[in-house]
Amino acid sequence: MSVDFAAMSAAHLRDAVAANEVEPGAAVRGSFARSGAVGAGRDGLNAIIWADAARSTREADALAERVNQAQGSRAPHGSGRELLGVPVAVKDNIATLELPTTCGSHILEGYVSPFEATVVSRLRRAGAVVVGKTNMDEFAMGSSTEHSAYGPTHNPLDPTRVPGGSSGGSAAAVAAGVVRIALGSETGGSVRQPAAFCGVVGVKPTYGRVSRYGLVAFASSLDQVGVFGASVDDAALAMEVLAGLDPLDATSADVPVAPYRATAHESVEGLVVGRPKEYFPESLPPRMRERCDRALAALEAQGAVVREVSLPHTDLAIPVYYIVAPAEASSNLARFDGVRYGLRVQGDGLRGMYEATRSAGFGPEVTRRILLGTYVLSAGYYDAYYKKAQEVRGLLAGDFAAVFGSGVDVLFTPTTPTPAFRIGAVSDPYEMYLNDIFTATANLVGVPAMSVPVGRIDGLPVGGQLMAPHFREDVMFRAAYALERALGEEAHR
Repeated sequence: MSVDFAAMSAAHLRDAVAANEVEPGAAVRGSFARSGAVGAGRDGLNAIIWADAARSTREADALAERVNQAQGSRAPHGSGRELLGVPVAVKDNIATLELPTTCGSHILEGYVSPFEATVVSRLRRAGAVVVGKTNMDEFAMGSSTEHSAYGPTHNPLDPTRVPGGSSGGSAAAVAAGVVRIALGSETGGSVRQPAAFCGVVGVKPTYGRVSRYGLVAFASSLDQVGVFGASVDDAALAMEVLAGLDPLDATSADVPVAPYRATAHESVEGLVVGRPKEYFPESLPPRMRERCDRALAALEAQGAVVREVSLPHTDLAIPVYYIVAPAEASSNLARFDGVRYGLRVQGDGLRGMYEATRSAGFGPEVTRRILLGTYVLSAGYYDAYYKKAQEVRGLLAGDFAAVFGSGVDVLFTPTTPTPAFRIGAVSDPYEMYLNDIFTATANLVGVPAMSVPVGRIDGLPVGGQLMAPHFREDVMFRAAYALERALGEEAHR
């Protein structure tokens, strides 16, 4: 009898593997079969850009000893069996030992890391098997996964449309049923926005909750590793594995990790849900507003209390983000110069080699942001731009502190202002940047946030965003589980 692995939750598959009902190798082969069936590779959706089926299958077959140890036992946190036999995909800017890590860029084409990211090591220790690296906007700079050196990724629900970005390949892999769990990275919404566009769950943890060791840096004060899941429970299970202190990451926080899945059946009676008025402007399309209001009503029906709140500096988030992020990027990307690794193009002397390498290796969006970042950090402009942006960032943080300090447990907003747009439809950079209008603030402030499906418009998914106080992912997951449970199939139609 054939098994539909795409229909099995990560926890269900893990338990089936642990009970010896499903071989780990069979689950991995099933993932590759699904990938072929939906055309997830470069000649189709272009979601998976690097994979080695033979290596992944061997790795899965080697889990047999852990399966024998798991017989008749549960898989508690830290057991090394939390994701036993579960196939996962990893974004191309997260370091892996066997597969290339190119950040979707020609400048790192063919580069294989000599070390592995902490998040990948934790997945492997939990028994997960990496089945592929996913496409992305070059160096995570974009909102559509159109800015990849390897071509655009297509949305599995409508291949004429984008999957969102910059983690569009991971979102597409989950939406297409290739994997139930995938890793992405977040700098201004690069997990939540594609999750909304593809109709899956996307989680950005609190800054410092998940290790950044092995994540190629874009903007270090904003970057985080995030998780995609086909359901809230898939995402929660992955987050339990990834979260926690890492001595290899100086920004990692030593804060206890709650059992997120334990909130699955908790009541939301009395939970105070804030509805920030700035995230529901008059310009928000009526059907987007209706889907979000329906989600709030579903939480109210379960006993939650919805309260109108204000985050008065919200309109400054995008200007602040597009000063801070490019400034940090211009510094972080200085290392890609043709000397140490990746592409090298010969030029007239050392400076000529630098110029030739970077001109040939970086795409137009990365070049644009490096130029912008270098400008705002230059002498005479630092105080006027970068310093001022950091001051306003403090005001944004104050807005969130005031709202959460007033008794609000979580915030609910739209994840994006529109559903997925057509490939090639947005050519103006500023218009593209506005896709982050509802998501960038959480990165600037460092609070946890996630997108969950709340319906569809003309067949295209719509996401609702939940945000919680720092390190209260448990409260956020409690609300997400309740919302998913209340909406049921309505979340996908």
